[in-house]
Amino acid sequence: MSKIKIDEIKQYIQENIWTNFHSKKLEKINGIKLDDIIKRKNPYLFKAKNSISVSDYIKSVLDATLSSGEETTFGNFMEQIALYVCEKAYNGRKSGIKGIDLEFESENIKYIASIKSGPNWGNSGQIRQMLANFKTAQKTLQTSGGSKQTAFVFIEGCCYGSETNSNKGTHYKYCGQEFWSLISGGSETLYKDLIVPFGHEAKQHNEKIAIASAQKLNTLTAEFVTRFCSDAGAIDWENLIQYNSGKKAPKVKK
Repeated sequence: MSKIKIDEIKQYIQENIWTNFHSKKLEKINGIKLDDIIKRKNPYLFKAKNSISVSDYIKSVLDATLSSGEETTFGNFMEQIALYVCEKAYNGRKSGIKGIDLEFESENIKYIASIKSGPNWGNSGQIRQMLANFKTAQKTLQTSGGSKQTAFVFIEGCCYGSETNSNKGTHYKYCGQEFWSLISGGSETLYKDLIVPFGHEAKQHNEKIAIASAQKLNTLTAEFVTRFCSDAGAIDWENLIQYNSGKKAPKVKK
């Protein structure tokens, strides 16, 4: 085990947060098409909310589309940070086994971890699948040169949150401070130290995203008015719902 250097971890986050988080949001904004969001979002919901302004309707759909993938994108980045931390502390590495994110060894124990963003990440079926993945990983490692005497510990690691009872019998669920302490070699403050570098140039990054969002809102609104509004400017809900849910899409104005 090696002692981690907090400054190295902070630098890693600062150098990668644009590429692994902010730029992905920007790419998603630039890639959004009107047909994509109309087909994916529930028009009944927006009618129930009495959406009468096209720009308000498009903004609601646009915001919902962007937020739907934001936590996943950020969770993936947090997983990369966890891998980086564990690599520095224990020579940890990304697992090549399906469903397993991290492998590392400490004091003759083989740790097999599935990294999640937060504690409420999955339903009972997904948790059963995680447990099955743990067992498969153990069998795979034992038959690929590993000793059957090796002690395995399975970890459900959550990057934030807390868990009052970490011992689940089948595995351990470590969240927040406990998780970061485990993979860092015992740092009790790392979970706090991480918060500062996430704000690196956040104002500049979010200004770029805000400008791109406003431009996309304008172009999508203009296209929507052309295709799904009456000559008087009212939303043609019948045409919209038919386009979204009908057996055959209607002919729309070009």
